Amino acid sequence: MTRLLLIALLVLSSGPVYAEWVAVISSESSGGYTVYVDPDTIRHEEDGVEMWELYDHKTRGTKDGYSFLSFKKRNEYGCAEERLRTLAVIYYSGSMGSGMLVSSNSDQGKWKRVPPGSVGEALRKVACDKK
Repeated sequence: MTRLLLIALLVLSSGPVYAEWVAVISSESSGGYTVYVDPDTIRHEEDGVEMWELYDHKTRGTKDGYSFLSFKKRNEYGCAEERLRTLAVIYYSGSMGSGMLVSSNSDQGKWKRVPPGSVGEALRKVACDKK
């Protein structure tokens, strides 16, 4: 992904727009977090489905030496193969994608199998059931 495209994605996704996010799963492990998806960002591509996700933590984590409370992820799901790969990740200092941008990465990840019972499986079902 080019730097210009990443900057455009950051600008478009940088504001805390709470109305679009729909809670999918919550966990009390690792300090507690809730994962949301934005149904309006679900895009059906030739080989799978892409969508934005928001991970909102109850306690601060650290990334690249900076603390964060939330991050947005753009994942691609291979529905038939039950796999996923990360396309972009953006970390924020505040909750629900607010505050300062702490870190970002637009390196396309490798395909991984989605483990049964995982957060990834719940998100894959949301993405792929809409197909």
